[in-house]
Amino acid sequence: MAKARKSPVRPASDGTGRGVVDQVGGIDSHPPMLVPASELEALLDALPDVVFFIKDTAGRYTHANLTLVRRLGLKRRDEVIGRSVTELFTAALGSAYARQDQRVLLGETVENQLEMHIFPNRAPGWCLTCKRPLREHDEIRGVLGISRDLGQPDGKHPIYLRLRRVLDHLNDHYAENVRVQTLAGLADVSVAQLERYFRRVFQLTPQQLLTKLRIEAAMRLLAGNSSVAAIGQACGFGDQSAFARQFKATVGMTPRDYRSMISRGDVAQVD
Repeated sequence: MAKARKSPVRPASDGTGRGVVDQVGGIDSHPPMLVPASELEALLDALPDVVFFIKDTAGRYTHANLTLVRRLGLKRRDEVIGRSVTELFTAALGSAYARQDQRVLLGETVENQLEMHIFPNRAPGWCLTCKRPLREHDEIRGVLGISRDLGQPDGKHPIYLRLRRVLDHLNDHYAENVRVQTLAGLADVSVAQLERYFRRVFQLTPQQLLTKLRIEAAMRLLAGNSSVAAIGQACGFGDQSAFARQFKATVGMTPRDYRSMISRGDVAQVD
């Protein structure tokens, strides 16, 4: 039996004037099938927990599903198309997303990047973002990406109760120097098994979950009057620069910018 052949993603005209389609590959002697990105866009409109987008090399949206439109507080797709992240998001978030897009346009791939997004109700929420360069004839023509909401842990998985011991330990000791070998011992599994089971149950690696707990704790403390340096130390970061760097990579802005958003009422406090 002949094997299916996969072809790379390739942009072309989709007849809508927005000009991107995906080539999904043919089988045997059949030619590759071209799927208009507008069809993919419409299909992903049905997923309220997934943001889908395509941007051109100038950072302007060419495609966006309705989930993205609604999370921007808008009603129509044409309010997004042709605009950039710096036009649609706050200055801090827009510049952070633009920098990330520039890295992708240089050939970098973003894989399951844990990020904090701000929803229309001002509540912060966790997402996993994937971005890839969109190529045509080996030339990068844009950015293709999704961000999916971080779901609830799979409490029915057979390993869940053992992983719960690990989660409880992380909640109690996130401000300390946590070793993955210690976590694996709590679950009575190897380090490799712990990584695999964590992805299945929590959708995160142990390190990502530790980062999530530390950043959430920092966000709560930033609503108070403690210094940024003291907050970083209280949340397990070695120094202020390490804290600021991780916070910006995860939240898209510096701790001071986030504190300013809290004071203006632009973001709800983390529970």
